[in-house]
Amino acid sequence: MEKTRVGGRRAASTIVVRPAPGRLTRALVRIGPLTVPAAIGRSGRSARKREGDGATPIAAMTLLYGFTRGDHVRLLRTPLPMRRIRKEMLWCDQPENANYNRLVRAPFKPSHEEMRRSDGLYDVCLVLDWNISSRRRHRGSAIFFHLIKPGYQPTAGCVAVSLADMRRILPVLRKGMTVRVL
Repeated sequence: MEKTRVGGRRAASTIVVRPAPGRLTRALVRIGPLTVPAAIGRSGRSARKREGDGATPIAAMTLLYGFTRGDHVRLLRTPLPMRRIRKEMLWCDQPENANYNRLVRAPFKPSHEEMRRSDGLYDVCLVLDWNISSRRRHRGSAIFFHLIKPGYQPTAGCVAVSLADMRRILPVLRKGMTVRVL
């Protein structure tokens, strides 16, 4: 198994997201020796993820690439392919649309999420391969690894960490790593 370094020490090539004891919407993210707190979906975790259910999928998902708001966050170096978020970037979450669970460009009338959010959650936003490589309608969209809301408020199904912790993790992330939600 290929290894990566975290703080000068060898780390596993898998990021493990496990529930925090006694907390439905909290988790612990572990990459090698580093463990950080995280928030997960408002409905906890689910092996039967559906669009809009608020659950984080229990699955092994490949880390594909990321986005950043360069005007908000100075990004550290990372081997992970990163793109700067532009105003016209949206993510389709309309299951009946041919662009379901894909990056689209404004103007776009079907249901979507704005990637350039005013709340800062997507200032660093990493795309996980949940229902992307092999899409099925209503299986869930926009499952990202992004920044946290104040107070570790639950997400709509993503995994979220603080900006400080994201900065610690980013240097060892690379395309193809597995994010395993237990």
